Amino acid sequence: MTVGAVVLAAIGGGVYLLGERDGDRQGVAAATPSATPSAPGGPGAPDGGDNGGGDGGNKDGGEDGEGGPDGQLPPTEPGYATDLAAGISMPVPQGWKGRSAAVGAGLTTGEHPCPGGSAKTCVRGGIFSAPAAAYKLTAGSPEEAAKKDIAANAEESYGGDAYGTITSHEEIKSAEVTVAGQKGYAVRWKVVTEKGDDGYVESLVFPSPASKDMLVVVRSGFDINKDAPKLSVLDEITKGIKKAAPATGATNGGAA
Repeated sequence: MTVGAVVLAAIGGGVYLLGERDGDRQGVAAATPSATPSAPGGPGAPDGGDNGGGDGGNKDGGEDGEGGPDGQLPPTEPGYATDLAAGISMPVPQGWKGRSAAVGAGLTTGEHPCPGGSAKTCVRGGIFSAPAAAYKLTAGSPEEAAKKDIAANAEESYGGDAYGTITSHEEIKSAEVTVAGQKGYAVRWKVVTEKGDDGYVESLVFPSPASKDMLVVVRSGFDINKDAPKLSVLDEITKGIKKAAPATGATNGGAA
């Protein structure tokens, strides 16, 4: 992990911020209920990956982040978190935080203490994107990639000391899905944890709308809790993923 970068590492119960540029939240988890998928710079990301985004987002679904060339923000649109490497932008729902970066993008909501008794902070819901290469995931098709990734996603999201052991899982979805005009595939599990809330995890894979030879992975984790977002929110975000707007020199989270 790079010091001073926001590292979104899925640790049971949520992704977590291993460091931030202002230095005052180091070690704070920003995980999703099911420890959202790890983003570039966290476990499974390529060595020396680009820095992650900043604290991000405002109450009405805004976006923020860092990690573009020379430490500048990647070009973004208001209300979207942009993953420059993957060539996509994800809509930021009201009440969520969005993070953009040169490699990877993330959405989180509902920070809360992780159930494992540690000082880490988890989140009720999280969605993270990155090129498949950032997870060191190789596959010949979106279906193959999604089926290969789901177990790792579940373990990183709900395993470890934040949620304890995953005691069982049930596959509740395995189907083709169209994302940003591309034919992809999604696998969704319901997982039962040793500690705290159970959750839902999903691995969604599709060709990048900017480069058909690149597969994009979107990992999601939602707690099963009255304070967690409903799965319908995940479906709406998936429908809203689009090709990122071309870069035109925007560097502060404004419209590209």
